[in-house]
Amino acid sequence: MADMTDFTHGDDWDVEHGKSKTQVKKEMTALQKLGEELVALSPAARAKLDLDEELKDALALADKLVKKHEALRRHIQFIGRLMRTRDLEPIERALAVLRNTNQAATRKFHLVETWRDKLIANPDALTEFVEAFPEVDVQQLRALIRNAKREQEKGLPPKAFRELFQLIKPAILED
Repeated sequence: MADMTDFTHGDDWDVEHGKSKTQVKKEMTALQKLGEELVALSPAARAKLDLDEELKDALALADKLVKKHEALRRHIQFIGRLMRTRDLEPIERALAVLRNTNQAATRKFHLVETWRDKLIANPDALTEFVEAFPEVDVQQLRALIRNAKREQEKGLPPKAFRELFQLIKPAILED
């Protein structure tokens, strides 16, 4: 019979030699956090990960429990328990790649925003932009910059402002 202090409910995972109860709890918490990160991913991002069927099913069920907070919390604990028997290195490596991809996309997006703002604020930025990205349609770019400035001065809706972003985005993202 399990001891009253047996916090793993009959699991033998904590019987490893040399590990304190605190260390085992930290490891379980880390696995739950990894499980939370997997639950937070979109189904498309999860499909890129090499997960076994049992873990995929558990993550699919977690998607259905999003509005049931206590049930989701318990289910994430279950996912953490499932992950104890898995090789976590490939999962962690794939998650790191996904994180870096998202960060790189965000940096590129911010670069597009910076160029757009620079083009509107500084007339010399147009020459600099055309030198850096010669494939852009300069005539359309000038018209959109002029219209975006006019919109800002008159307090109009930012239609040209958005169109300018859409024009320069492909040129910058291709780099």
